Amino acid sequence: MSNIKPPHIDWLVNSGIKLKTSDGKNVEVWDFLHIDDDIVIAEWAKHFRNHYCSDHEIDELRDGTGLSRSDYLLNLVFPDSSLAPGPSIRAGDFGEILVADYLRFILQYWVPHFRYDDKAVRDESTKGADILGFKFFSKNESQKDILAVYEAKAKLTGDPVNRLQDAINDSVKDITKLRSSISLNALKRKLIREKRIEEASKVKRFQNLVDRPYKEISGAAAILSNNVYDEQLLKTTDTSIHPNNNLKLLVIKGEDLMPLVHKLYDKAANEA
Repeated sequence: MSNIKPPHIDWLVNSGIKLKTSDGKNVEVWDFLHIDDDIVIAEWAKHFRNHYCSDHEIDELRDGTGLSRSDYLLNLVFPDSSLAPGPSIRAGDFGEILVADYLRFILQYWVPHFRYDDKAVRDESTKGADILGFKFFSKNESQKDILAVYEAKAKLTGDPVNRLQDAINDSVKDITKLRSSISLNALKRKLIREKRIEEASKVKRFQNLVDRPYKEISGAAAILSNNVYDEQLLKTTDTSIHPNNNLKLLVIKGEDLMPLVHKLYDKAANEA
């Protein structure tokens, strides 16, 4: 998996907005300043598509369906564009992938793909922790090594709701209901099945916090269209229920994000 920064990452810019929750926690607010650039969108669409289906597998996977690459992706792989809950699943997946890109290309974590290419039902969210990021500080295990477990919630249409609070509440479940442990196991199993043994070993390093200590960061992110971004609502967010003191809060906002999501899925399918 290449670590070359894709051009759409340049659209993600720290807004400089100073925002705090009701209990005094800092919230980073980033602007996603996308523009109508077909070259950037095309490259981003390929990056996006490969979360669901690698380009070298698509012909083998669609074999027997009688479907073109585009129809295979739109009808059997990508969430539906119009029938509920397809659009909300599209928005959620988009938000998760954008936060994964933030972790990978801005914060420099290793963020392997593992949530979308094994979906059994295209119009359902994948269970478990949303995003896993890993950071290593030496060739040998170090207590400085970091596991970042993020929950991402999107709200791209309709009226404002506090999706950051929803992400925090879900992040609590990553710890209390062991969802991060379950997701680590699922990721390692996937890597082993794909004979990516070295990467599986990297995941294994984070499966026993007691005997092999590391730093665990929890993250909660809200991805919002500008028309549903409400600073006063976000200021009511309360993190006091969260058991991890290493909690990072992120808001990404942008103009008309839902039309962008549909354009991205269409381009990802039509240029496969």
